[in-house]
Amino acid sequence: MVETKLAGVPAILRIPAHASRAPIVLWHGFGPPADERSLMDALPMDDVPAIKVYLGLPLFGTRAPPGGNQELGRRQAADFAMLLFKPAVEDAAEELPRVITELQRRGCMLPGQRIGLFGYSAGGSAALIALIQGKVTVGTVMLVNASTGLNTSVQALERLTKQPYHWTAASGVLAERTDAVRHAAEIARGNQPPALLIVQGSSDTVLTPKPAIELHDVLQPYFLRQADAPRLKLVLIKGMAHGWVDDSQAADKVRRLTRDWFDGE
Repeated sequence: MVETKLAGVPAILRIPAHASRAPIVLWHGFGPPADERSLMDALPMDDVPAIKVYLGLPLFGTRAPPGGNQELGRRQAADFAMLLFKPAVEDAAEELPRVITELQRRGCMLPGQRIGLFGYSAGGSAALIALIQGKVTVGTVMLVNASTGLNTSVQALERLTKQPYHWTAASGVLAERTDAVRHAAEIARGNQPPALLIVQGSSDTVLTPKPAIELHDVLQPYFLRQADAPRLKLVLIKGMAHGWVDDSQAADKVRRLTRDWFDGE
């Protein structure tokens, strides 16, 4: 295990004795696990022969702003989209190409290798935005209780706070460019789209199953057209809530699915 920074991004690298697969980059969410170490502890993935790269989202972990959670709460109340979602989620996706370049420089991967991506909740949205942007070659993706973009995250916020979010022109543009459903064609671009596993808890009241099902359904025609249907999969875990790490049964299922998906590709 190596704690480091990759192009300025806090990271923990979990390195197996023999790495036979491309690195897997993992992003945490806004809630537990809410930093790279907590995600590593919950999902060590030692049975997958790849370097695991746990990245910290901007504004979280060692990059938390002065005031910590109080400041995050202020940002959420003032303008969730532009002061929290954009800097923490979209900017995380925009950091990824520099991180990959640094991994190549350090000899952790070869140029052109198709990395793995894992994202939980807001981290799942960062993974989808990275796929939309298409600046990094990705072979395998796993999402767990993921936001499918700013619209979905705002809906979750409104359910939580019971207050409407006040949209602006800027946040509307951000919502459009981060909407995974609207950008399904970009996510499935290329001769062989990335293998994509969408894992969703049936009892998730933060990010309900509806967006996950909608994302799967809108992507399916692209995978069917390219005879890659087995590379797109939706798994609904009965009884799993949004925060899966404290539920031993749910956590075991997520770990098992993660191992099988990344080790099977």
